[in-house]
Amino acid sequence: MPKQKKSPSKLKTGKKVSQKILRQVASLPLRRSKDGKIEVLLVTSRETRRWIIPKGWPMKGKKQHEAAAIEAEEEAGVIGNASKKAVGYYFYGKRRASGQVKVCRVSVYLLTAVRELDNWPEKNQRDSRWVSTEIAAEMVQEFELAELIRNIGTIQHPSIEVVAQGD
Repeated sequence: MPKQKKSPSKLKTGKKVSQKILRQVASLPLRRSKDGKIEVLLVTSRETRRWIIPKGWPMKGKKQHEAAAIEAEEEAGVIGNASKKAVGYYFYGKRRASGQVKVCRVSVYLLTAVRELDNWPEKNQRDSRWVSTEIAAEMVQEFELAELIRNIGTIQHPSIEVVAQGD
């Protein structure tokens, strides 16, 4: 008996999407604010201008956390120490040049911000903003990303501890 093809699923937009899930990596840059609370750095996407975290495609010859750190530098102008293991993931619909929407699974790596650059490759293409976890969770559109940001203080991870201590 021949295999049946799976029918395309639909995102909230009602647009058909293919079943092949693409993979991306992202960094969630963290720092401690002057009042001692954890802040995250959000950037706008280039096309839709929605608030996101720095993300991109895996890079040949780089580990995923290294690629995520490079994306943070290129898109947000922040350099830091990336966690070697992802702290979570989220899905979103990536619109291709053809107009087709592909499902992407984004692995998220914490990035403890060490330094902010004055200039970086995409500085003039995006806005960036350091905000509290509560505000960031409201700004992003992807539900799973919002939940990850909202729960950042409950994650047991050395990057969170370093930021919380201010070292």
